[in-house]
Amino acid sequence: MPEHASTQSQSGTASQGGAAQFGRETAAHGEFVRQANRFTGRITADGSSGLLAEPGRYRLVWSRACPWAHRSVIVRRLLGLEDAISLATVDPIRDERGWRFTLDPDGRDPVLGVEFLAEAYHATDPDFQGRVTVPCLVDERTGQVVTNDYPQMTLDFSTQWRAFHRPDAPDLYPEDLRGEIDEVADLVFHDVNNGVYKCGFATSQEAYEAAYDRLFARLDWLEDRLRDQRYLCGDRLTEADVRLFTTLVRFDAVYHGHFKCNRNKLTEMPVLWAYARDLYQTPGFGETVDFDQIKRHYYATHHKINPTGVVPKGPDASGWAVPSGRG
Repeated sequence: MPEHASTQSQSGTASQGGAAQFGRETAAHGEFVRQANRFTGRITADGSSGLLAEPGRYRLVWSRACPWAHRSVIVRRLLGLEDAISLATVDPIRDERGWRFTLDPDGRDPVLGVEFLAEAYHATDPDFQGRVTVPCLVDERTGQVVTNDYPQMTLDFSTQWRAFHRPDAPDLYPEDLRGEIDEVADLVFHDVNNGVYKCGFATSQEAYEAAYDRLFARLDWLEDRLRDQRYLCGDRLTEADVRLFTTLVRFDAVYHGHFKCNRNKLTEMPVLWAYARDLYQTPGFGETVDFDQIKRHYYATHHKINPTGVVPKGPDASGWAVPSGRG
């Protein structure tokens, strides 16, 4: 799925805290340019990649705040891979050393034995100097990162881990819809998933307004697309829906105000709001959402956007429980 240049290597330096995005991830005219994923190993059903899909070997590291990591946990849950792939959760608040395991006893992941995810990155590549990201899969045998290539990661959960899916697991990447899923997800990535970041991390008015216009043009397109069909690719839940959901569920809480994506709220787009609630109320989605950690991460770590670090109390999240009427 051509989501972005995920196979390119990266170089240069960046802090791990909220200022990481302002610097080498900013282009000459103020556009935000997301760094490429450094680790792109594959875990395959037959082990032909050198890494075999087998239960109890790999640990998925995520943050409840991060939309890219969130989708990996949703897919893991939808497919029933909880017993096959263990889960580590980092603190939503990063310091200059990056993602921390301070939610665990003694501030250390009980399986990997590290205090910071950066330790696993540097165990894999001692010269790594980029921004440490989640999600990533770590080989518990070696303590090294297999992949932080989040677009491919969830596709592999669907295609390479089939032997360990629960019997009634949905096919999130069916062969007959892959072309359409890829096309829709790529548009959503550039204009919506990454589009909100292009708004929030823009350092020029021109870059911000260009990203803003593309974001809301795509949201209007999605509103029309979903008016007469339940999901993005028809009547079946797919990978494309998971990828859109993790941005929509954060939209009013952080992107509308914090990232200046304020033409309107999600709750003011009736079709998308009902669609998002439909997904939220689907087992595997809503129970993985943590609005407290989402807000604390964005408002307390992006110091150049929110220098006071004050975290808003709202918005009221009770509306997510209102029936969508889309079933």
